[in-house]
Amino acid sequence: MSEQRLRVLLAGASGTIGQAVRAELIKRGHTVICLGRAGSTNGNDPPVRAVDFADVTSIADHGFRGERFDALISCMASRTGAAQDAWAVDYTAHCNLLAAAKSAGTGRFVLLSSICVQKPTLAFQQAKLAFEQELAGSGLPHSVVRPTAYFKSLSGQVARVKQGKAYLMFGQGDLTACKPISDKDLARFLADCAQRADAADEVLPIGGPGPAITPRQIGDMLFRLTGRKPRFRRVPVWLLDAIAAALAVAGRFSAAAAQKAELARIGKYYATESMLLLDVSTGQYDAEVTPSFGSDRFEDHLALLVSGEITHQASDHSVF
Repeated sequence: MSEQRLRVLLAGASGTIGQAVRAELIKRGHTVICLGRAGSTNGNDPPVRAVDFADVTSIADHGFRGERFDALISCMASRTGAAQDAWAVDYTAHCNLLAAAKSAGTGRFVLLSSICVQKPTLAFQQAKLAFEQELAGSGLPHSVVRPTAYFKSLSGQVARVKQGKAYLMFGQGDLTACKPISDKDLARFLADCAQRADAADEVLPIGGPGPAITPRQIGDMLFRLTGRKPRFRRVPVWLLDAIAAALAVAGRFSAAAAQKAELARIGKYYATESMLLLDVSTGQYDAEVTPSFGSDRFEDHLALLVSGEITHQASDHSVF
């Protein structure tokens, strides 16, 4: 790959993936300018240009500033996945970014999406997919990156197991599987897409190295790493359905309950759908054809969490 130095505009740099992408771009010698909401900061290295993502003019005037960039990389995503947040961020804010990027003559738009848009049953998936379609029809060279699962979103039960508690799983723990990818490896992949010729105008599903793993296997890893005797607690999937149904009724009278109902539906989705490439002809997920990238292993990440060498907060989209 060419070692050409790029000028890159990065949206969503304050999130964990965005931070990793920023670091990777700087490591490669690219010039990076970050877009953020008013009041956001990353130490001003590289600088943050505050914009209103709901306003195309604000993005153009305060973000692009009449300058041309070789690539725009967006790692922005709604925080909760609730409908209002999802359509505001995953769709509208990105449409505004796209309009400003086209006007500024940006070389390529690299979008961090998600593999779960293959079955768009939830509001945030529908919003993401709607923008993917806008991007595909824009005429602007682009790459849509759909990662399988993040290390962080699968690590929410480390503290439970270290405390001697049971590992929670739906059913027998084998309803789903994924090929998780680390922040660092995903950042490398996104940075590559900013200048890879074969990544232009492509939808790129990507997972981490190694075979697909199930929740039960993650639990086995944790017990092995902590030296604890394996203890599993099975949670029936219907419980999530019942919670979502009850909250949906309450949601007719309360916006807060309606949002919680959507979060319950998100939990059900992740509890029952694999984060792997979907074979549309059979309706089945296929680990063998799900692309792999990078070298970071999820079990090594768990080992660092167990030892206390690294810490992180649970993801908004963690099931447990």
